[in-house]
Amino acid sequence: MISDKVRPHHLQRKAILYVRQSSAHQVLHNRESSALQYAMRDRLTALGWSEVEVIDDDLGRSAAGGVQRAGFERMVAEVCLGKVGAVCAREVSRFARNSRDWQQLIEMCRVVDTVLIDQETIYAPRHGNDRLLLGLKGSLNEYELDLLRQRSLSARYEKARRGELVVAAPVGFVKAGNRYEKEPDRRVQEAIKLVFDKVEELGSARQALCWLHEYNLDLPVKQTNGDTAWRRPSYSAIHRIIENPVYGGAYAYGKTAVAAGYSARGVSVKIRRKARNEWLALKPNTHEGYVSWERFEAIRTMVSSNVPTGRHHGAPKHGDALLAGLIRCKRCGRKLTLRYSGMKHYIPRYSCSRAWMDNGGPHCIGFGGLRVDDAIEEALLGVVGPGAIAAATAAAKEARERRDQVRDALSRDLEAARYAADRAFRQYDATDPANRLVAGELEARWNRALAHAAEVEGRIAMHDAATPAAIADPASLGVLASNLKTVWEAPTTDARLKKRIVRTLIHEVVADIDDVASEIVLIVHWVGGIHSEIRLPKRRRGQRNSTSGNIIEAVRRLVLIASDDLIAGLLNRNGLKTGNGNRWTRERVTSMRSNYRIPVFKPAEDGIEPWLNLSNAAKLLKIAPKTLRLAAEAGELEAFHPLSDGPWIFARASLITTAAQSIAERARQNPRYPTGSHPDQQTLFSSTT
Repeated sequence: MISDKVRPHHLQRKAILYVRQSSAHQVLHNRESSALQYAMRDRLTALGWSEVEVIDDDLGRSAAGGVQRAGFERMVAEVCLGKVGAVCAREVSRFARNSRDWQQLIEMCRVVDTVLIDQETIYAPRHGNDRLLLGLKGSLNEYELDLLRQRSLSARYEKARRGELVVAAPVGFVKAGNRYEKEPDRRVQEAIKLVFDKVEELGSARQALCWLHEYNLDLPVKQTNGDTAWRRPSYSAIHRIIENPVYGGAYAYGKTAVAAGYSARGVSVKIRRKARNEWLALKPNTHEGYVSWERFEAIRTMVSSNVPTGRHHGAPKHGDALLAGLIRCKRCGRKLTLRYSGMKHYIPRYSCSRAWMDNGGPHCIGFGGLRVDDAIEEALLGVVGPGAIAAATAAAKEARERRDQVRDALSRDLEAARYAADRAFRQYDATDPANRLVAGELEARWNRALAHAAEVEGRIAMHDAATPAAIADPASLGVLASNLKTVWEAPTTDARLKKRIVRTLIHEVVADIDDVASEIVLIVHWVGGIHSEIRLPKRRRGQRNSTSGNIIEAVRRLVLIASDDLIAGLLNRNGLKTGNGNRWTRERVTSMRSNYRIPVFKPAEDGIEPWLNLSNAAKLLKIAPKTLRLAAEAGELEAFHPLSDGPWIFARASLITTAAQSIAERARQNPRYPTGSHPDQQTLFSSTT
């Protein structure tokens, strides 16, 4: 029976049958639903339509509004042109499950007088009751979809809270029902353990990445089909391993959130990482991990603190400044910025300029970093010095017991390469030699596998040849530990290692300047909770690189008898350097004298020098130079000896005194023993004659 809502002008236009299913899984497996939807064509024929168009472009697309539906848009366009008399679907929910698309379709059908048909009845949108009923059905369809989604998510979240929802396993794990199990491949296991070991040893993910690249070691990655492949390590791959709680033996769910973004290109989905306190579930010790949960948290915290923020110190860099990222201004609480100056850019300077850089505010404090680093270094070595010998012995023992990680990794790669070559050979051996299309390809694969195995063998040989000699014995390490300052100041000691030691013992340093006393005030917050204060005089420009006071005093004595050229040779012979560590020249001696207002040597016009060296003084007294030197060393005659490997300086006035004449007379009376004994000196032994 034809409904009275279907009029002749409806039948003169064509009818559209809309077929849709929400997912590809439904299209493949719910065949009966597809058959029922296509069977609605018979209903349209029974109602009187001779021209029926089937639109099934949206098979596998949801009607919730998140994806674009080309078939639905084409259907609405046909309706707007007035070419459609009826639109049909098995259920009206097939048209749309969101209010925007649904109301658009109803409004267009009302304007052009198009009826909607499903398996139950016919709706005429121009009738008020039908329009009301269609509006209610559209709202119910949308609510039904939301209710189904809510129920599904509630069940999913409840299973996750119990730690039983395992969606996918990361690399190094496989799904075993509702839990994780380690990958049975020992090569994969050792590679993941190596990542944690190197990050913990080197202190940052980037340094571990550089180490892996240095030795050409690959890391496993999980492919989309679930297989494991080996790729060149990347920074993101290392971070995914050290930040995933699964490797620490914990179950975690709800670490990310999906946020819809809108732009000119349409709707885009963005994945946002959530804070740990927002995760849906985090259950430690639920399965066997690659590291313990405590070690995993320690490594994660260490890597997180490498970001230079207000709360973190940042990763140790190559610069020589020990307190980079550790020192804070007492006046404003901001961290001090660091810059290097000097011709070679190795002189650090700490300054509180963050307020000026951020807001144009004034500078708080600023001071040179060399003296500050020296003070911190002295305090640090004083703390670690008592345990240095025990630490050196423990380090030697650990080094002897430590496996060669690179050698082990290459050995595992070689074992895998040989297995692949053997497998390629067995495939080639099993094929028919006459079938050259197959045999040729398998032979090429076998050759590639053999070449890869030979390459790994060559890398192992190169590594063995480059392996350094065994470390020194514990006795020599104990000697070095007893002189820890020498080891610390050695040019081969890495600056990053020194900074890591500093950050292990010192939590923070708060700095201020006492303008009244002209001192730098450092408050050191040690990790153990102890605080100490260090006060340093604020130096003037160039004060650290100034010439040593002992050298200045020696030059003051030497100018009495020597020229600048001769003084430079004497200083170099004694191994003395300038403030900048250079050798002495005549020009540098002249500059130093001018700076400290030391007079230049001028020979006496009458030839009678007021100051004499050892040879000239001995000639004046007419005695041997050795006799005079021994008398000066014994203190019997006043003289100056400014350098250990340098001249003696005598005043002419001291050589004409009674003491000098007495020494000369005694030497002439006892020529066999040039210095002799003083006549007033008593012996400690009694006479035996």
